[in-house]
Amino acid sequence: MHSAPTTYAGVADVIAVLVLLTEFAMLRAPLLRSQVRLYMFQSLVVTALAVVVAATRHIDELYVLALLSFALKVVLVPNLVLRLLRDADVDLAGSSVLGVASMTLIAIGVSAFGFFAVGSLHVHSTALPTTALAVAAAVVLVAFVLIILRSDVVSQAIGFFSLENGISVASLVVAAGMPVVVEVAFLFDLLVAVVVFGVIMRVHHGRTKTLSTDELDRLKG
Repeated sequence: MHSAPTTYAGVADVIAVLVLLTEFAMLRAPLLRSQVRLYMFQSLVVTALAVVVAATRHIDELYVLALLSFALKVVLVPNLVLRLLRDADVDLAGSSVLGVASMTLIAIGVSAFGFFAVGSLHVHSTALPTTALAVAAAVVLVAFVLIILRSDVVSQAIGFFSLENGISVASLVVAAGMPVVVEVAFLFDLLVAVVVFGVIMRVHHGRTKTLSTDELDRLKG
C-alpha cells in the first residue's frame, strides 16, 4: 500500500508541471517577446524549485545555484534577447512546417511518451519525487519540437534555452547534491550558447533583414 504524497512532493510536482505547461505555451506563442517572457517565467519556476529543494533537504549549495540561475536565466538572458529583438524591430514568430494545432498534438504525443518512458524506469531520488523526473523528460522533448518546427532564430534559441531548464529539473531529481562547480559549468555552457545565438541573430538579420530561417533551409542539398 502506497503512502499518501507529502506536501513537499506535491509542491515539487506542481512546479515541474508548471515548467511543462510553460513549454507548451512557448510552442503556441505567436509573438517572440511572449516566448522570451515565458522563458523568463519558466526559469523563475525552476529557480523556485531549487530553493524548495535546498530548504527542505538542507542542501545549502543549491542556494548558490538558485542565485546564479536567477541572475543568468531570469535577468540576463531574457533582457539580452529582448534587446536584440528591439534592435531587429521584429516580433512575429516565424512560420512553422505545421499549424499550431498539429504542433500541439505532436508535443502532447512526445511529452506523453517521455513521461511514461521515464516513469517506467522507476528511478528513485531522495531530493524530488520521481514524477518530476518524468515531467522533466517531457519538457526536454517538447523543447525539441519547438526547435525543429519553428522557423525563426529566436524561437529556436528559446527552445534550446528552455531545454536546459528541463535538464536542470532532471538534475535536481537525479543528483541534487551535485557539487555546485559542476552546476555552474552547465550555466556557463548556457551563457556560451546565448553569445552564439546572439551573434547568429545579428548577422542573419543584418544580411536578410529577417529572423526567419527559411532562407537557410533552402541551402540544404
